[in-house]
Amino acid sequence: MTRWASFVVSRPWWVLIAAVLIVLTGATWGLGVFGKLSQGGYEDPGSEAVAVARQIQGLGTAAPDIIAIYTAPEGRTLDDIGPEVTGVLDAFEAEVQPENVTSYWTAPAAQKEFLESTDGTKGLATVSLGGSTGVTLASFADLLPKLEAQGIDTQFAGASVAGISFNTQLQQDLVRAEIIAIPVTLILLVFIFGGVVAAAVPVAVGALAVAGALTVLRVFTEFTDISSFAINVASLLGLGLAIDYGLFVVSRFREELRKGSDGHEAARRTVLTAGRTIAFSGLLLICAFAGMLVFPQAIIRSLGYGAMAAVGCAAILSLTAVPAVLAILGPRINAITWSRTASDRGEERAHRLWGGIVTRVMRRPVIVAAVITGGLLIVASPLLKTTLGEVSYTALPPNDPARVAYETLTEDFRSTGDSATLVLTGDTARPDGPAINSVITATRGLEGIENVQFGTASGNFVVIDATFSSGVDSTEQQEVVKEIRAIPQPAGTTLTVGGAAALVLDGNTAILNWLPVMLAIMVGSTLVLLFLAFGSVVLPVKAVAMAALSMAATFGALTFIFQEGNGASLLGVTPAPLEATFVVLILAVVFGLSTDYEVFLMSRMVEARTAGATTEEAVLVGAQRTGRIVTAAALILIIVTGAFAISGLSIMRFVGVGMIIALVIDATIIRMLLVPSLVKLMGEANWWAPAWMKRVHAKVGIGH
Repeated sequence: MTRWASFVVSRPWWVLIAAVLIVLTGATWGLGVFGKLSQGGYEDPGSEAVAVARQIQGLGTAAPDIIAIYTAPEGRTLDDIGPEVTGVLDAFEAEVQPENVTSYWTAPAAQKEFLESTDGTKGLATVSLGGSTGVTLASFADLLPKLEAQGIDTQFAGASVAGISFNTQLQQDLVRAEIIAIPVTLILLVFIFGGVVAAAVPVAVGALAVAGALTVLRVFTEFTDISSFAINVASLLGLGLAIDYGLFVVSRFREELRKGSDGHEAARRTVLTAGRTIAFSGLLLICAFAGMLVFPQAIIRSLGYGAMAAVGCAAILSLTAVPAVLAILGPRINAITWSRTASDRGEERAHRLWGGIVTRVMRRPVIVAAVITGGLLIVASPLLKTTLGEVSYTALPPNDPARVAYETLTEDFRSTGDSATLVLTGDTARPDGPAINSVITATRGLEGIENVQFGTASGNFVVIDATFSSGVDSTEQQEVVKEIRAIPQPAGTTLTVGGAAALVLDGNTAILNWLPVMLAIMVGSTLVLLFLAFGSVVLPVKAVAMAALSMAATFGALTFIFQEGNGASLLGVTPAPLEATFVVLILAVVFGLSTDYEVFLMSRMVEARTAGATTEEAVLVGAQRTGRIVTAAALILIIVTGAFAISGLSIMRFVGVGMIIALVIDATIIRMLLVPSLVKLMGEANWWAPAWMKRVHAKVGIGH
């Protein structure tokens, strides 16, 4: 770090120009990421449900990509509009050549009742595109007008239709969030720093970090699927963390200037102190998100890639562009200010405020620790009732056409169309044999199944379609799938179950199975890095325990709001089980941010301790030096997150609200109250470590 600090300070213009050119040049290519995003990736590719989907591929039994709802005009019946609709569908088949098209007007008699609304005014057509149509994400939206019949009201639902709606909404949210977050953050920083130049540096780096993260994700699309959600996650974290890091660096730089250093020396000292802290912080966050790469679902891995790209770009720019700018500006960092003493007065007030709070905390550490821990455990208590769900159409805004179409399906048709696909494989699996009859009979006897019928046969397997009863929600459907899988398999056959509910069940099961591995990676890497950073055994263990408490409280609050519905109407969301994919993301984010703020606080404590301070003095110095910065950093992230939390998608609101709750808990309750009380209670034990660890810390750790 010493060599790097000297290099940046001695060649600031070269470093700054190179950093900006690399980011902006890459961004011109990286913006192409929007045309390469994936809408899927929620399933476990090694699961039973996916195996069923592969087995029946090409048989016309796949879930439709498009469900078209045709409503007969007043005074006309479904039969009256039949020729017009079938003409449109025939033309669509001839042009697009989809895998399968089924409609009310062409389906067998046994299927017609499920393709007609209860009032007889609406008819359905389902389209499965298959893999040979050449349709891409960019061209999919062009297909829908081809299915519209002139003069006949047409609505579109289906998994791919919903995917397009999600992608469109995410792009709109991204633009709106950054339009709100950047100017509001700039204004806040002007008040924090008391000057425009100091405030502009973190914001400019934040914008560069977002551009850099998009470029990195564009690279990833060449090798793996990247979800459209990853773009918003990368933008949120890239903007927020880069501004936070910039705030931390600029504040330390101004502190060094106040001590009497010139611009170059202040920049060098800033890299050696705040820069080293940011390097450890970035590594901690990357390790937290790296745990997401163990999951089999492509969407979780892509969210991990997006978060890692954001953190990496934010940290690298904070160690290159920011110190280079500071070395160039020197004392001019305080230019364009209404009061040259405003920032100093703010620092003095913050020192008095946080110093007073921490002093009072250390007078009664047992009471403070007990009350806060007990309170957070109470907040965490709803976590015991948490259930996992899936991303559904209810995540879309109420007026979104895809959501309206889904609600029409649910309310106006005899069945939601949701079904389980049973595949009986084996030498005795014949359409007219006793094996299939026994499976159909057993399935019909299950509660939650409305209709069971033979689907098709191919080779040594037969397909059975089991339609769920109306009113059976997604969680109940998964339980029915478990019951179907428990049906005794006829001799000489193997029964496997697929379908949408089975895909969700298998995906959530995979998440629960791999979650301990993710947590082990996060905790293990965090302990190692914090051991190296602090040269202590106790402090890293305490940091992990604080992160666990923060995660528990955050998810308890999220369950209380998003699952149990308390205050959900104020957020405009529909209460539902927590979506498993984004639960994993929030886990990583909360754990990473919790340890991130721990590094900010503890780094100054360790510096003070290394300089000869007692434990109480080190705690006081750490709180005084970082109280204002950590609070401001959390407030900035809350603003950025809040801009994303007003998304039309309830999933992004879930992420946004989760981060806001975690930030409030971490930056105030835990970091400035609970941590000081615990450090005080543990006394000299905080600094204990074996001799070999002390030697390693002396070379790479914070405070040296």
